[in-house]
Amino acid sequence: MNFPFYIARRYLFSKKSTHAINVISLISVVGVSVATMALVVVLSGFNGFSDLIASFFTGFDPQLKIEPAKGKAVAADDPILTEIKKLPEIEVATECVEDQALAMYRNKQAMVTIKGVEDNFDSLTNINDILYGDGKFELHAANLQYGILGIRLAQDLGTGVAWRNYLNIYAPQREGQYDASNPTEAFVEDSLISPGALFQVKQSKYDKGYIITSIDFARRIFSRQGEITSLELRLKADVDIDETKARIKKIAGNKFTVKDRYEQQADTFNIMRIEKLFAYAFLTFILMVACFNIIGSLSMLIIDKKDDVRTLRYLGATDKQINRIFLFEGRMISVFGAFIGILFGLLLCWLQQTYGLVSLGNRAGNFVVEAYPISVHPWDVILIFFTVIIVGWLAVWYPVRYMSKRLTK
Repeated sequence: MNFPFYIARRYLFSKKSTHAINVISLISVVGVSVATMALVVVLSGFNGFSDLIASFFTGFDPQLKIEPAKGKAVAADDPILTEIKKLPEIEVATECVEDQALAMYRNKQAMVTIKGVEDNFDSLTNINDILYGDGKFELHAANLQYGILGIRLAQDLGTGVAWRNYLNIYAPQREGQYDASNPTEAFVEDSLISPGALFQVKQSKYDKGYIITSIDFARRIFSRQGEITSLELRLKADVDIDETKARIKKIAGNKFTVKDRYEQQADTFNIMRIEKLFAYAFLTFILMVACFNIIGSLSMLIIDKKDDVRTLRYLGATDKQINRIFLFEGRMISVFGAFIGILFGLLLCWLQQTYGLVSLGNRAGNFVVEAYPISVHPWDVILIFFTVIIVGWLAVWYPVRYMSKRLTK
C-alpha cells in the first residue's frame, strides 16, 4: 500500500485533537461541493438554452447547406452540385434562391428576405410543424404564387394570417441602365397571395424578415434563371452527419462552403459559447476561493500532527513522503468535494428537467418554455471533475510544501 496515501486517509477520517480541524475539513468539502454543484447546474443551463435554440432552427434550417464560396449564386446544373445530389447518403436535396427585396402591403412596407424553394422543402425541414393558420405548406397553384410570411412580419405589414389583397414584392434590376426620371424602372415588381398560413421559428431573424415562396418566383424577381444561391440537404436517418459533411467538403473543394445547422447560425451559437466560457471561468474562480478552506484545514492539520511527523521521521520517513501525506490529504478533500458536488448537481438537473422547479414566469405565453431548460452533457461533467481536481491540487501544492518543510526542519 502507498505509505503517504495510507497515513493521509487515516488523518482525513480520524478524530483530531482539536475539534475545529474536523469542522474546517468538513467546511472545505462542503465548499468544494457547492462550487462543483454550481458548475454542473449553470453549464447544464447554458446547454439547455443552446439545445432549445437549436431545436427552433430545425423547422427552417436544413441539416447541411451548400453555398458558393465566391459570389452570391451559381449555375443550378453545376457538375459538383450534381455529383453531391447523387450521393447515397442524401435523402432530400432542395435548390434555393434567396435575396433581399421590398415587400409592400397596402400602405405598409418592410425590407424582407425572399427565400425561394422547391416543392419538397417540407420534406427537407420540419416547416409543417411551425405553420399557423388554416392553410398548409403550398408554394403555387396554376399561375398563382403563394408567399408564407413569418408571423412577426405579418404583424408589421398588417396582413393577418390570410390576406385578400396582393402582397407586392420589389427587387432591384440586376442589369441595364435606368432612367432617373422614372425610378420604377429600376425595380422588378411581382406579387404574392396568401396560402392561409404563417410560420413561426421563434427567432426574430426569420419571423420578422423572411417570406417563403416558390423558386420560380424568386428566380423571376431576382433575374436568376438557371441559378441557385444554395443547395440544401437532408440526410438519411442512419447516416453520420459529420462523416457525410467531410465527404461533401472534399467533393466541393474550394468552390463551395458546406455548413451544418450550427455553422448556419454561427453568430448565435458563438455568443452562447462565449457566455458559457465566461460562466465557467467565473465559477472556477469561486472554486479557487473555496479551496482556500482546504489550505486552512491542512495548515491546522500540519500543526496538529507535528509530533506525528517527528515520529515518522524517526521511523525513516523522508521529507518527500511527509510532504506527500498532506498533499494527498488536500487531494482527497478535492475528490470527495468533486464527487459530492457532481452527484448533487446532477440530482438538481434531473429535478429541474422532471418537475421544472425553477420557472421562467407565471404568465402563460411570455416564454416559449415554462421552466429553465437543462441539458447535461457528459463532456461538461468530465471537464468539471478534472477542473476541481486540478484547482484543488494547485491550491494546496505550494502552502503544503512550504509548511511541511518548516515543520521538518
